[in-house]
Amino acid sequence: MLLLAWDATGGDLALARLAGTPMGFPWRDNAFLVRVMHEAAKNLSWLCVIALFAAIRWPVGLLRRLPVRARAQLAFTVLLSVIAISLLKRASHTSCPWDLKEFGGVASHVSHWAWRVYDGGPGGCFPAGHASAAFAYAGGFFVLRRVSQRAAIAWLCVSLAAGLMLGVSQQLRGAHYMSHTLWTAWICWTVGFAIELIAAPRGSPLPAPGPAALHAGP
Repeated sequence: MLLLAWDATGGDLALARLAGTPMGFPWRDNAFLVRVMHEAAKNLSWLCVIALFAAIRWPVGLLRRLPVRARAQLAFTVLLSVIAISLLKRASHTSCPWDLKEFGGVASHVSHWAWRVYDGGPGGCFPAGHASAAFAYAGGFFVLRRVSQRAAIAWLCVSLAAGLMLGVSQQLRGAHYMSHTLWTAWICWTVGFAIELIAAPRGSPLPAPGPAALHAGP
């Protein structure tokens, strides 16, 4: 409901105008945002994905306390979250802020909920693919909480903070709106929750109470 409320405020364009000009987005080709926050962050994320899959066979640290099934769930949660965002982007007609006429492009602003409405631009911008490089890990919370609630919360906080940082960096470049970042976080969380419902081991039933003991009266 909070994300829908944000969509209704029109805050996306207001924030985009803080970074954009009629000539475009001055930070679009910034070396730090492009090489570190975009390229390096994406490569690091994929290295972490590879490490998680390797940890299914060779676990380290806290992962040693998880059974093989749980380690596999953790790795596939991250991968499937990224795939879900990628598939949604392919189906989206929403163009990025830097494609808008207001910022020197050719597209008109159209809500990302208008699935069959073309805005005149290249589309494929919703949700935020780059932010999913961090948000995809959020679903790991459901796995890690089985062995350490503190570690699970720390994992979740790092994932959300990193995803927000990546989303803001892309917004400064004109690559995404804030709603794209927020919806990416929600989608990744939902994917992780759905996988948890399917893959989590069911708790064993409570043992049936035995017959009441008979006590002699005083």
